[in-house]
Amino acid sequence: MAESTGEFNEDAKLDRVDAINQIFAEFEFAYHNQFHKAFSDVESQIIAKKYWLGTLEQYSPLQIVHAAKQVIRTQDYLPSIAALVKACEQGLDLFGLPSPRQAYIEACEASSPKRDYPWSHEAVYLAGQGAGWFVLASESESQSFPLFDYHYQLLCRRVISGEQLEATVVTPLPDKIVRPLSKDEAKARFAKMRDELGL
Repeated sequence: MAESTGEFNEDAKLDRVDAINQIFAEFEFAYHNQFHKAFSDVESQIIAKKYWLGTLEQYSPLQIVHAAKQVIRTQDYLPSIAALVKACEQGLDLFGLPSPRQAYIEACEASSPKRDYPWSHEAVYLAGQGAGWFVLASESESQSFPLFDYHYQLLCRRVISGEQLEATVVTPLPDKIVRPLSKDEAKARFAKMRDELGL
């Protein structure tokens, strides 16, 4: 657990520009010849870094660096930006978030009452709530998963940007809503009762 906190503290010190500079340095080291062929001069590197920075703006610096390290470990060739985006999407575990598929299965299999279920992350519960528990229970996966995934991706972005998610517990309505009568309503009811009783 302490190691994870260290990573997040590292993220606090690192901004996206630092992250892009760091991954380009790592790409240069890991893919030396390919890197220099793709970015033959300083100007082309600057243009590429600006483009990557704009494309990766929805991801945290930690997520970008982690994704680059993952790509370097698994690919023989200099990655495209699409490959890095895909790796960023798969890096949800850095934030304690299950993959969209795992989250969907968890939401579909969770027992009721849903609020009391031991969720792996609050985002899974909120995405299930957003998609609708009835939809998850009754619709086919081809219908329900895209809806769940839409809500889940929005929530994941909020978590990655540092937001603490909290589920609001809805207080159920009472069986009967008691509203005090106004003076005029009370007088009218008393008058009606007198008439009915013949007083």
